Amino acid sequence: MMASDTFGYDRAITIFAPDGRLYQVEYANEAVRRGTPAIGVKSKEGVILVVQKKATSKLEDISYLHKIFKVDEHVGVAISGLHADGRRLVDYARLVAQWNRLTYDEKISIKSLTKTICDLEQYYTQHAFARPFGVALLIAGFDDTGPQLYSTGASGSYWGWKATSIGSGSENAQEYLQKNYKKDLTLEEAWILGFKALEAATKETLTVETVEAAQIDAKTKMFRELTQDEIKKYLKQIQKEKESEE
Repeated sequence: MMASDTFGYDRAITIFAPDGRLYQVEYANEAVRRGTPAIGVKSKEGVILVVQKKATSKLEDISYLHKIFKVDEHVGVAISGLHADGRRLVDYARLVAQWNRLTYDEKISIKSLTKTICDLEQYYTQHAFARPFGVALLIAGFDDTGPQLYSTGASGSYWGWKATSIGSGSENAQEYLQKNYKKDLTLEEAWILGFKALEAATKETLTVETVEAAQIDAKTKMFRELTQDEIKKYLKQIQKEKESEE
């Protein structure tokens, strides 16, 4: 989109273009499309999240870079887009989850948490003193209705998924997920599908150092990040499958 095409309609978030578009929201979505990819897959045994970590400089230590965050013991999120915006929404989600526990003495439902986060995101699309959050979230968790997976957008919209992707290369990952997702996936099969979808998005061979992963399984109903040894096991399995196909 050329700058002249906007005719100044992108100067404030409160100004609609004649065709009904909010350019500031579209710019925020572009920040997400340029972010590192994140994949979420839901199975009958739980939900998995896997993301790529990518250094912006040869001197950067990516062991300090985190794209997956624990919100409460039963829910976590993966982010893609502006990292600082993502941290702000994660902190807000943690407060909402704790407020629900203190008020109702129970864990917040994943849909309710998602909706509350998106209410804040939508609020930032209608006031001149603010800008939209340039980040998308994958929200994975387990509540009374079972395993849940949602994605959020910069406009404040949210969607429920069986499997999905956000960030750069998401079109390739989404195509792979649509072709290979099965309704009766086990958690192990969900992991293999998730890592392969991430490879489809990045078009790179994944390494332990450049991957972050977490799960909420149906047995414990608890959020847990995978260790490097666990990630290495899945990456080796994928490599063996590639070699056997050649």
